[in-house]
Amino acid sequence: MNYQSVLDDMIAVARQAGALTQSYFARFRDLEIGIKGPADFVSEADKESELLIRKFLFERYPDFSFTGEEFAPVDNDNEHRWLVDPIDGTTNFINGMHYTISLALRRGNETVCGVLYNPPADEMFTAVAGQGAFLNGEKLKVSEQADPGMFNIGTGMATPGMHTYPGFYQRLDAIRAPISSVRVVGSAANSCAYVAMGRLTGYFEETGFVDTAAGILFVQEAGGVVTDWWGRGPEVYERTGTLIVANKATHAYLLEQLKDVPKKDPETGGH
Repeated sequence: MNYQSVLDDMIAVARQAGALTQSYFARFRDLEIGIKGPADFVSEADKESELLIRKFLFERYPDFSFTGEEFAPVDNDNEHRWLVDPIDGTTNFINGMHYTISLALRRGNETVCGVLYNPPADEMFTAVAGQGAFLNGEKLKVSEQADPGMFNIGTGMATPGMHTYPGFYQRLDAIRAPISSVRVVGSAANSCAYVAMGRLTGYFEETGFVDTAAGILFVQEAGGVVTDWWGRGPEVYERTGTLIVANKATHAYLLEQLKDVPKKDPETGGH
């Protein structure tokens, strides 16, 4: 299969979904919002974006499977599966802040193509496995920063009752103390992309794989390191969501800071 041609289709539909979501984004104060769970929102725009992407992709690749965020998955007898987050960063979106549209194509257990589009910034991140990662056509490389005092690390912020493990905020404070800064971008996919291009030196969070599949590919293609919080590989982090993406130095720093957190079991999902 010509994955460059597939990537071109992914870019095209990401732009279409970007145009659709921007029409909602322009009137974010008037959006009708639903609640999926604590701090987990969904808007009409999420659903319309996913429907647009589904229609576009199934017209061109009818035999591929599809996993999105807003509707039940479609399982076909094919080694290829789309992983789509129609709006990653819905809380950002409904408050008029930057959000992204994330698409990844899996072949078996491998991500072969990834696209991430930030419509407000018109930033299009792309990658085909083995061919590098790009932002608007410019090749990406992770930061070479090795001084902890200059680390700029991204994460997500747990809400009360949603702590991913006991002592979350104390651990975050310990991570923050000796480094330059901690940033909450508000989109897991965009956070990964920021690591790939060097805006962040690293990022850690417990999040969903549909959100981060494309971003993980960008980081890998840009020379970064991807593991779970205890150094384990994709067979674990793709199932548990406990993710570190970083340059080499920041990855080592985060492993040291997170090593005492109770390990998450990939079978049960619990710590």
